[in-house]
Amino acid sequence: MTTERTRKSGRTLFWGALALALAAAVGWSFMPRPVAVDLAAVTEGAMTVNVESEGRTRVKDMYVISAPAAGRLMRIDAEAGDEVLAGVTRLAVIEPADPTILDRRSRAEAEATAQAAADALTLASADVDRAKAELSFARSELDRARKLSKNGNISARDLDLAKLEVATKQARLRSVEAQAQVRRHELETARARLLAPNGNGQGWECCVDVTAPADGRVLRVLHKSEGVVAAGTPLIEIGNPGRLEVVVDLLTTDAAKVREGAPVSIKNWGGPALEGRLNRIEPFGYTKTSVLGIDEQRVDVIVDFADPDTLPRALGHGFRVEVEIVEWQADKVLKAPMAALFRLGDEWAAYVDEAGTARLTPLRIGHQNGREAEVLSGLEAGDRVVLHPSDAINDGRALTVRGD
Repeated sequence: MTTERTRKSGRTLFWGALALALAAAVGWSFMPRPVAVDLAAVTEGAMTVNVESEGRTRVKDMYVISAPAAGRLMRIDAEAGDEVLAGVTRLAVIEPADPTILDRRSRAEAEATAQAAADALTLASADVDRAKAELSFARSELDRARKLSKNGNISARDLDLAKLEVATKQARLRSVEAQAQVRRHELETARARLLAPNGNGQGWECCVDVTAPADGRVLRVLHKSEGVVAAGTPLIEIGNPGRLEVVVDLLTTDAAKVREGAPVSIKNWGGPALEGRLNRIEPFGYTKTSVLGIDEQRVDVIVDFADPDTLPRALGHGFRVEVEIVEWQADKVLKAPMAALFRLGDEWAAYVDEAGTARLTPLRIGHQNGREAEVLSGLEAGDRVVLHPSDAINDGRALTVRGD
C-alpha cells in the first residue's frame, strides 16, 4: 500500500516538473530578445552644407572670329593651340567669290541686255558725232559773223546770236558725251553678268585679311577648308587658356541659397581639387530638360579660380568639372548622422541607447548636408544613437551592439 502511494507521488512530481519546464520554455520563447544594432555618437565640431553640381570650364575672354565679308575663304592653316598676336597674326584670307552659273534663260536674258546696251552705246556715239558736227558749223558761223561785224555788215545782235549758238552746241556736245559714257558703263555691266566662273578665284582683285583681335591661342578652327562663305560665318575661336572660369548651371532653388563670394571646391576634372570663389549669379534663368525628360528652371553661376596664375596646364577650355559651393558652414555645431534620424509625424526623432535600452527621443534639427544634421535640441554630445533603426525597435526595447 505504501509502495503504491509512493509511486503515485513520484509520477505526480515528475509530470508537475515537466509542466513547469514546458511553461518556462514557452514563456522564454515569447520574451523579447535584444535587437542587434549599429550605434554612432553625437559629436560637436565643424559642419558645412554644400550645393553640388556639374560645370564646365571656359576661357574668360573668348573671341569668335567671323568672316567680315562674303567671298571665297582660302584654307585656314592655323591649328588649335597656335599662339596669335593682336593685329599681327593673319588667321584667314577671303578672296572675291566667282560669279554664279547662269541657266539658259538667265544667260539669254543677260545676252539680250548686253546687246541692248551695245545698241544704246552706238546710238549715243552717233549723237556725239552729230553734236560735234553742229558745234563745228556753229564755230564757222561765228567766225564769219565776227568778220562781217568788223565791216559793219551785220548788227551786234546777230553777232551775239552766233556766240549763243556756239555755246549751245558746246553744251549739247557735253550732254551727249555724258550719255555715251553712261551707255558704255551699262554695256560693261551687262557683259560682266555673262562672266563664267573660273573655278579658282584667280583674276580678281584680292583680298580681305582677317587678323587676330587679341593675344592668345587658337582654341578651335570652325571652318577649316576652302570654300565660299557668307558674311558673318564663324571661322575661328581664340582666347587665353590661362584665364579660365567655370560655368555651372544650378536649379534656381539651389541658386537662391548661395551667395556671391562663397568658397567653391572644384573636383573630378582629372587632377587634384582646386579652390575657387563664386563670382556671379546670372540675372536670368532658362528652361532645361533633364535626362528624365523633366523641364527644370536653371540659372548659370560663374566661378573664378582662387589662384588663376597657378592653374594646371592640363586644365583647358570646355573641361567637365564637379563643384561644391558652400551654402552654410560653422566651426562648432552639435551634429548627428542623418542615418539615425527619422520622421515622427511632423517632427524628427531618433533612438538613443541608454544602458542597452532604446529610448525614443524627439529632436529639433537645423541644417542638413545629406550626411549629418545640426541638432538644435533633444541630444547632447556623447549620446549614442541607433543607425538605420528598423521596425523591430521601439521605445524600451533591449539593444545589443552588432558584433559584440
